[in-house]
Amino acid sequence: MAEKAVPSVNTESIEEALHRLSKKPGVKAWLMLDRTNGAVLKTNGQISTVRPARSTDRKTSLPSPTGGSFSTDVSTSTDNETLAAQELASMVWSFLSTAGSLVDEIDSEDELKLLRLRTKKQELVIVPEV
Repeated sequence: MAEKAVPSVNTESIEEALHRLSKKPGVKAWLMLDRTNGAVLKTNGQISTVRPARSTDRKTSLPSPTGGSFSTDVSTSTDNETLAAQELASMVWSFLSTAGSLVDEIDSEDELKLLRLRTKKQELVIVPEV
């Protein structure tokens, strides 16, 4: 039985791009999420400067839209940062899922490449590929 060919992701180039992104002026933080369930894979910066954690129960894991829970294996220094990352990831995942559904409804052969959300205080750039 033949195995499915899984495209290899050049981890080194991703790390390099994220490092360059971190050095850009105005970049406060970034999150890397799992494409299948929205779990937090990696973070950089202070997520709480983008959105402070608001949950009062720190022991509760946040459900992802697919029914799993977000990983607690996040490279941040405090529980508050981890919680802030999980909460923001949950909101981003929900936004991404909704936008992806919109694209599918418009044209099922098309795909979402980039989301950019600008507010008075923040800008979020979401790249679902990689």
